[in-house]
Amino acid sequence: MGFETKHRKRDIEIPRHRQNLLDAIERDLLTDENILAVFYGGSIGNQSSDMFSDIDLRVVVKDDVYEEYRLNKKQRAMNWGKVLFFEDLPWTSHSVAHFDTFVKVDTFYYRKEDIQPSVWLKNIKIIHDTSELVNEVQKKAMSLSYKPQAQDIEIWRNKFFAYIHEAYRRAMRNEIYYALHCIDNLRLSMTTAWYMEEGIPPNTFGDWSKLEGERSCLSGWQLSLLASWHCNREPKEILSVVKSIIPEFVNVHKSLCRKYDIEENSGWVNEILDMVR
Repeated sequence: MGFETKHRKRDIEIPRHRQNLLDAIERDLLTDENILAVFYGGSIGNQSSDMFSDIDLRVVVKDDVYEEYRLNKKQRAMNWGKVLFFEDLPWTSHSVAHFDTFVKVDTFYYRKEDIQPSVWLKNIKIIHDTSELVNEVQKKAMSLSYKPQAQDIEIWRNKFFAYIHEAYRRAMRNEIYYALHCIDNLRLSMTTAWYMEEGIPPNTFGDWSKLEGERSCLSGWQLSLLASWHCNREPKEILSVVKSIIPEFVNVHKSLCRKYDIEENSGWVNEILDMVR
């Protein structure tokens, strides 16, 4: 996998360390009477883990202790191993713990009412479910399929328009990092469109997970096109990449409008795009 680094010896041990963490998590949580269910999402739920996969942990707790458990989310993670640092916002229901073994655990705490049928609950691994809540929700989720709504496509294309205009402005101002940020979001916007076109739930915007590499759902030509939209810090090259993305945007936008019965309004679209091409 990838190229050789001085950390190769450590890296090959990551799957073993991840399993040790899973064992520690389950020893800790499965004996807690306030915990109603424990399940894994992500690559463990999908059974597609590789050397660097993290642990997407989901914990359902009794309503009357939810706030206590949410506030204690960092302290709980320290029961499972040596935490080097946290990605954490105190007011949220989740926390990401980065352990000294180079494994991270992304933990979400839920109330019972938070667990509702969703396409995201199809591929999960349930290890504890005292009232069969998660099992029942997963069964209902299996009959669901993803279909973008008109509002989803409207939001997507308007953000694309905004990023393409902003990329031009920032390149012309020589605000290169900002312009490159816009280019990255344009690339991500295109992956979102390709996933919507195929009826695949797109990643949360900003999340590049599994969009490239062996686990990507994109086709070979899409990955090649994505790679071709690469640029350096030269404003002229940034604007050249902006223009090179537009033809595929027009194609996939037309396809989405036809597939989901949305007005394409090509004249309006071209008016917006012509301001930068």
